Amino acid sequence: MWRFRRFVSAAVQSQYAGQSGLFRRQCTCCWRSRVPVAGFETLDSTLTSVSAPCKDDKGPLDAFYTSEQRDAILHRLNNATLAELAVVKLLRGRKSVNIVEYRTKNGPFKTLESVVNVPLLKHKSAVTVFNSILNPVKKERKVRIQLAKFIRPEIDRSWLEDASSIVSLVCGTNKIAWTHVDRGMTVLDWQQTECPNFLRGTYMASAYLNDVSVVVELLPSADFYIIEKSSISVQNTALFPVMAHMRTVEAMLFALLEPRNSSPESNIPPRVLNMMRTAVGRHFGLMVGESRTSGAQTVRQLMTESVTQKLPRINFPPELLVKYRNSFQMGSRQGGEELCDALLQAVAFYELLSETSS
Repeated sequence: MWRFRRFVSAAVQSQYAGQSGLFRRQCTCCWRSRVPVAGFETLDSTLTSVSAPCKDDKGPLDAFYTSEQRDAILHRLNNATLAELAVVKLLRGRKSVNIVEYRTKNGPFKTLESVVNVPLLKHKSAVTVFNSILNPVKKERKVRIQLAKFIRPEIDRSWLEDASSIVSLVCGTNKIAWTHVDRGMTVLDWQQTECPNFLRGTYMASAYLNDVSVVVELLPSADFYIIEKSSISVQNTALFPVMAHMRTVEAMLFALLEPRNSSPESNIPPRVLNMMRTAVGRHFGLMVGESRTSGAQTVRQLMTESVTQKLPRINFPPELLVKYRNSFQMGSRQGGEELCDALLQAVAFYELLSETSS
């Protein structure tokens, strides 16, 4: 056996005569294939590596590419901006900056070999860069639907951004208030209607439907109708009658305002949406723990800013300012809470939509 090994060792050594040491000389990226030629168990891997030379073997870089390929690579490296260089593999970050600084100081690259003089770009990384320029990987951009998560059901935000106006509705225990606001943050209409059959007797469905239908007939046309979603907990049994009342009115508004020809299969978004009462409260800083405080003071401030500031958060027509100037005073008995909530919900809707767009 030892004679056979000596024969193999002598044969391999004669094949690689003139090379120093017992290891085959290769580039640094292939150091793992530097094997003892006398090793019987690695003879096969050694002979295999002879027939398949390393693609990154050190040598003049220009010799590995055709003239057309060299011209394409040099044109990209000499003319691309920082942003254009950054999309090339390995050139994101400092390497692209170094390329621009190098060609500014030393002139355009004339050979591929000169690229290795750029800091952080050595032989192997330069080959990767060149190959990436010649064969760029095209990544398909996935269309990402961005949902407006502050409303329910969640729909593509682009639908909301295209809306020219909305109607914000808030249901109370004996009235329904609404505010019609356009995309330019101008109040077009702002009123409330008494509903005498609410929370009366045995909650007759026909009586409720009559009151809600009267309100729906008065509502202006808009792209979306935003209905406040109350935050009454089902665990609070004392408020269960109020919660049942709110859900009943809400369901009737959805049924009467949503177009009959709409369906989940159609590519038309729902026209009637919910907005959480707590989301509006957090937007205006009206939450105390899990409870929401009155928004009357905030509305009075918005009305004042509409007159005193050049760019107010929302614009009121003079007639509405006159009509409601005394409706939201401290201790007022005019019952303006629903009006306040309807206005604040409309303002929060547009402002939250603008925040998620930026």
